[in-house]
Amino acid sequence: MQHHSLPKLLLICTLLASALFLARWVANAGNEEQHPIEESRPQVVVSTLVPENVMLLDELPGRVAAYHRVEIRPQVGGIIRRRLVEMGARVSKGQILFEIDTAPLTADLETAEAGLERATAAEAHAQRGLERADQLLSKNATSREKNENARSELAAARANLNEARAIVERRRLDLEFATIRSPISGYVGATLADEGGLAAPTSERALAVVQDIDRLYVDLRLPAARLDALQRAADDGLGPIEILSAQGASHPRPGLLKFSDVIVDPGTGNASVRAEVENPGLSLLPGMYVRARLPRGLLPKALLVPTDAVQRTSAAGAQVVVVDANGRAERRTVQLGDAIGGRVVVTSGLTAGEIIAVRGQDKALDGMAVHAIPASQPSASIAGKS
Repeated sequence: MQHHSLPKLLLICTLLASALFLARWVANAGNEEQHPIEESRPQVVVSTLVPENVMLLDELPGRVAAYHRVEIRPQVGGIIRRRLVEMGARVSKGQILFEIDTAPLTADLETAEAGLERATAAEAHAQRGLERADQLLSKNATSREKNENARSELAAARANLNEARAIVERRRLDLEFATIRSPISGYVGATLADEGGLAAPTSERALAVVQDIDRLYVDLRLPAARLDALQRAADDGLGPIEILSAQGASHPRPGLLKFSDVIVDPGTGNASVRAEVENPGLSLLPGMYVRARLPRGLLPKALLVPTDAVQRTSAAGAQVVVVDANGRAERRTVQLGDAIGGRVVVTSGLTAGEIIAVRGQDKALDGMAVHAIPASQPSASIAGKS
């Protein structure tokens, strides 16, 4: 009896162990099926759309021009005796730049002064002659014709005297002009004349160029159709303009538009607008090409998304991945506006409060469940992906 019950007991134990093993295997298999499903959901970094008030800017090309630019030309001819400035030097208004040899000019002045003395003596002689003629005429001792001749001689002598005085004044001015001074304060941009060279008023070459570059003009070009919008923005007080160097560096001082200096080219339809800007440190120089950012208007309650969040396709155009409340991705076609500092304005296709993918969206297919991570808590596993 005992011999028969032992095999049955062993069989029962074996069956129970097998059942327990099978149950555990089924449970583990179920967990293993859930893990791959969970791990297969792509991770995306998301951000919630919040409306913002955005200043729209236009960026225009421009060229720098000196605030004042003067070509130094001689008003009298002669040999340059001294050059007192070098290229790049700062000069003040009235400072001496060149000196022309004054010997010939001094001789001309002395000649003119001698002529003035002769004219003065001639005028005095004619005055005395008229006085004698008047006395004789009053005594009927001379004819009226001779009296008139004496009066005419005095008038001619006085005219010659005035001419001689003007010649002397002109020769004195010539002597002053031999000392060439700067008419403005600024910097000597170029000196084209050396000591010993000939200065001639009729020469096509200037002796030097002096430019005031402590302040500058920036000449901007834009379509004439945009002038009204630019004028309205200035009238609304939307702010000054920002000047950018060719390398993109921002100039330390803002510029102000001068609408009194607007020029429209009838051939191209483009307008040239001049901006005035201070130039501390002389970081800008005449002739440089720059860009200017001008405020165009304020866009209220705008929706902006990172530029990297936008995907472009030939069929659908610009798309953004929206994550719905169920954690599923939706590829949404959007219309884009201005780009602003690494972000772009979305004009249609999105609404405030929606959640969009800003990284990892290239792996999120339409309708696919995704694992959303807030942008403030980036995941190391997807850092650097887009």
